[in-house]
Amino acid sequence: MFRCPGQDQRFWKTEDIFEVNCTQCGEPVEFFKDEPKLKCSNCGCFVVNSKIDIGCADWCKHSEQCTAVTKEGLNSVCDKLIDEMKKVFGRDAKRIEHALSVLDFAEKIQAAEGGDALVVKASAILHDIGIHEAERKYGSSAGKYQEIEGPPTAADIMKRCALPADAIEHICKIVANHHSAKNIDTIEFRIVLDADNLVNLQEETEVFGIDEIRGIVEKRFKTKTGYSIAGELLIKNKE
Repeated sequence: MFRCPGQDQRFWKTEDIFEVNCTQCGEPVEFFKDEPKLKCSNCGCFVVNSKIDIGCADWCKHSEQCTAVTKEGLNSVCDKLIDEMKKVFGRDAKRIEHALSVLDFAEKIQAAEGGDALVVKASAILHDIGIHEAERKYGSSAGKYQEIEGPPTAADIMKRCALPADAIEHICKIVANHHSAKNIDTIEFRIVLDADNLVNLQEETEVFGIDEIRGIVEKRFKTKTGYSIAGELLIKNKE
């Protein structure tokens, strides 16, 4: 009987089976590389496979038979989201550059901290997607209202890109809280918050003293990896 080479374990290597720590209780959960999520046997929470390898979905003619998350591959989905983000921002090169810089930091943090890679990447790309509509409606108060305008625009984009409904809901919550941080505290949210802070603080702290920067870093960063990068980027460069 034919089996997809990407899924046939006869072709796998030892590193294709690994452990991912539960984000709730810290217990290790053993994954095969193609398993998107599993329930933690210790606390019962679902753990997302942050190292999922589904690259064959980009080229395999049978990819329609795979799960919704894997239909086009994570990279292809992100490329589509970036294209949609660029359409919304148009000639606003600064906003586009900011989103891509946040994505870069978010990918680095997620690689170390875990969490759902799709949620992290999509949230990083779309986190400021409501800023132009907020500026049009509210002028100088745009920063305050982009959390209101962003989620509907982000949801429309993600639906066109065929993201799963649960991912869309999670990403919209991150977009709706990435300034106020009131109604969410997932690992994915903390990663995107840290990535956004890393980009913003490089400009904001240029005229700050070293002690003031240390205080900001201690207060704002929510992940160990984000905190570590901030130390290297914002503090050591000032010393």
